[in-house]
Amino acid sequence: MRAVYKYADGPGSIDVRDVPEPTPGPGEVVIEVKAAGVCGSDIHLWHWDIKLNVRTPVILGHEFCGVVAAVGSGVTGWAPGERVTSETSFKTCGVCTNCRTGNFNICENKQLIGYVWDGCFAKYVKVPEIRVHHLPENVSFEEGAMTEPLASCVNGTLSKTPIAPGDVVVVAGPGGIGLLTMQLAKQAGGRIILCGTTVDEQRLALGKSLGADYVVNVQTENPRKLVDELTNGEGAEVFLDCSGAPPSVLMGLGLLRRGGKYTQIGLIGKAFPLEWDTVAYKEIQVTGSLGSNWSHWKQALTLMSTGKISLKPLISNIFPISEWEKAFQSHQDKSGIKILLTPEN
Repeated sequence: MRAVYKYADGPGSIDVRDVPEPTPGPGEVVIEVKAAGVCGSDIHLWHWDIKLNVRTPVILGHEFCGVVAAVGSGVTGWAPGERVTSETSFKTCGVCTNCRTGNFNICENKQLIGYVWDGCFAKYVKVPEIRVHHLPENVSFEEGAMTEPLASCVNGTLSKTPIAPGDVVVVAGPGGIGLLTMQLAKQAGGRIILCGTTVDEQRLALGKSLGADYVVNVQTENPRKLVDELTNGEGAEVFLDCSGAPPSVLMGLGLLRRGGKYTQIGLIGKAFPLEWDTVAYKEIQVTGSLGSNWSHWKQALTLMSTGKISLKPLISNIFPISEWEKAFQSHQDKSGIKILLTPEN
């Protein structure tokens, strides 16, 4: 089968190669991939500025859905032909405090598909049966490929950042993650200000159509004025950074009220100067969000099956895996929103 292959450590070092099809071992399921999503972390792998565990050579990709192709010995809950999606953690240590409390997404020794174990930018991918979920019948394969990013947004938005009805919530970065995060915050009752830059004008318009109360191009308008109008000058209750851009982080700390909540969802990939004392002076509650666990997947699939979250409008481009570089570039230069890859034999 053809696969997008990270063949060595370092920047670049990716091409499309013929590789053997996987066979399931005990307790494993092989899934025929129908659609796979390009993630910002794939771009970080491309540029080699990511701090997750990586072991090359490896097939890239971790956002996907498909149908069960084969099952290994001892697998009783899945059968060939079933429509499924899967979590990304292939292996965790199982003994650390986070694993024992169900938070295996922050296990220090977790090993993910697309990073350590072969991922989904191929016709087939192998995963542990415990990570597999049924894909609702009313969810298309293209939408199903977005289950993983939605689950990650459920973690950052609903699990890590309690939002009260009426809270002013600033979401920075109107890409795929930002538009999902914005919809989740809206479902929680937030008054949403979606922020982007001039290159994001179409994304901001889409965000408005998906429920954002206000959209702001921060290059032409200072969001401070709008936040002050909505909060009598106190500042926003919540700031969710989905951009992974240092100026956005600085903006967020400035826009929050004293006692506000800040959550970092987007990956920045580099160090930058920061007036960290702001966190103390304003008693800002700061948290990070990384990946997802089983409960986040359950919530995400329920939201998808009940139509509470719009996914299809976010899908802007679908490329065959042979055009992975065009897909990665489209994600990087923001010429698309959610970019999907489809497998080749």
